[in-house]
Amino acid sequence: MTGSKYIDYDRASNIGRRLIKNEENKNFGLLIICGINLGLRISDLLQLTFEQLKREEFIVIERKTNKKRQLKVNEHIRDALTFFESDLIYQMGGSAFTSQKGTIYSPQHVNRELKKYLRGSFSSHSLRKSFGRRVWENDDYSDRALICLSQLFNHSSTQITRIYLGIKQEELNDIYMNL
Repeated sequence: MTGSKYIDYDRASNIGRRLIKNEENKNFGLLIICGINLGLRISDLLQLTFEQLKREEFIVIERKTNKKRQLKVNEHIRDALTFFESDLIYQMGGSAFTSQKGTIYSPQHVNRELKKYLRGSFSSHSLRKSFGRRVWENDDYSDRALICLSQLFNHSSTQITRIYLGIKQEELNDIYMNL
């Protein structure tokens, strides 16, 4: 459960925005922005359409759990979408994460691109973990945030969420450093 590591939210956000603004790889930049702001598994993230992302909120049925999840489109995603408004696929509401060939990205392609643009051993799951870490940090590292994340990630306990986010090991390391 702890195989992938999280990406610093601000770093990922800056790289995503750069890829969009410079038109270096707009769709992949949007994928990064959506990944760190929605907290979806890659199988669910890749299925998103521009039609969904243009709404204030939308519902997905998670592939792994078959559970409904209501998502809100925040300002970071809305800002990124402004760079797509003249694109035909955006106007038609088509798949948001397509390659230049017009096919939906594969998880393997996403992993290769993350390693390339983020220069590290990151995977598509790192985006989901980054979302979780950001929620936890923004709520002052509270147990309340862990409870919400545990529910959102469909974990059976906050202990599993702590391990998932890499928090437990950091706390153990701090014991040694604070002697």
